[in-house]
Amino acid sequence: MGLPNVGKSTLLNRILDRRLAAVSPRPQTTRNRILGIHRTQVDTLEPPGVELCFVDTPGIQLGKGALRRFMRDQALEAATECDVALYVADASDPRGRVPDRLAQPDAADLLGAIAGIPVVVALNKVDRVNKPELLPLIETWVRWGEATGRAPLEVVPIAALAGDGVGRLVATIAARLPVGPAMFPADMVTDRAEEFLAGELIREQLYHQLGKELPYAAAVIVETFEERDRGDLAIGAAIVVERDSQKAIVIGKGGQRIKQLGIAARQALAELFRCPVHLNLFVKVVPDWSNAEAGLRKVGFADLDAGGRK
Repeated sequence: MGLPNVGKSTLLNRILDRRLAAVSPRPQTTRNRILGIHRTQVDTLEPPGVELCFVDTPGIQLGKGALRRFMRDQALEAATECDVALYVADASDPRGRVPDRLAQPDAADLLGAIAGIPVVVALNKVDRVNKPELLPLIETWVRWGEATGRAPLEVVPIAALAGDGVGRLVATIAARLPVGPAMFPADMVTDRAEEFLAGELIREQLYHQLGKELPYAAAVIVETFEERDRGDLAIGAAIVVERDSQKAIVIGKGGQRIKQLGIAARQALAELFRCPVHLNLFVKVVPDWSNAEAGLRKVGFADLDAGGRK
C-alpha cells in the first residue's frame, strides 16, 4: 500500500517475474486489489519454504465520484485483512517519502486501518536518490516506528524496476508472516480471471499510447475471450469513455491511434499468455460512468467476485 504512483504494481510484477498488474507513469493506474502469489526459499527461516500472498492496492487518495471511492475502499479494506502491511514510499519524492506525509488527510485513514499490524517500509526508487540522503531518510522512518510503537521498524531500500533490494524485502516480509499450511495450489499465481488480466494489460497500453491525453474515466471491458483449438486466443475488448470527444481521442485520426494501441496490446497479451493473440478493440461511450455506482457496474467495477468475473 502507499500513495499513488510510488511503484507498488511495478514491485508486484518484479517479485512475480510477470506482468500481472498494469503499470504506467500515470497516478492511480491500479484500480482493483490484485492478488499475486509468490513461492520461494528463505534459508534463514525454519521451515525455509515460503508462500507469500501479495495484495496490490490502489494508491490511497481522496476525491469525489464513485470510482475514486471504490479505489479508496479497495485499499483500506485490504489493509485491514493483512498479516503484514508493506508501505511503499517513493524515496525520490521529497514531500511524499517521509512519515509526516501519512498525517495528511488523504492518507490518515491508512494508519488507522493498519493499527496493530506489523509494518515493513520499502523505500522505492533509491536509484534516483543521492546516497547521502538515504541514511537520514531511513533513520527518520526508524524514529517514526519508535514514536508510534512499531519498533523495531524494518526499512528496506529498493529499486523495484531494476530489482535491487527486492530479495531482501521478500525475506524481511517472510520473517514476519505466521507459520501455517500453504493457502493456494502450487501452480496458482493469482485469483484473478484471465479476462481481468487481459483488460489490465490493454488498459496499461492505453495509458502508454495516450499519456496525458487519456481521459481519467477510461476503462476496458473484455467482452469475449476464446481459447481456440490451434492454441491461440481471440479477445474482444471495449474501451469505455464518457464523452464522444474522448472517443475521438482514443481512435485517433484515421483510426491510427487505436491501431497502434492494438499492436502494442497484442504483444503484451502474447507475452502474458505465452501464445498468439488476436485482438479486436472498439470504443464506446457510457456517459459519466465514473460518478455513480450504477456506472461502475456497467464497466465491471462492482458485483465482481475474487476471480474478477461478473
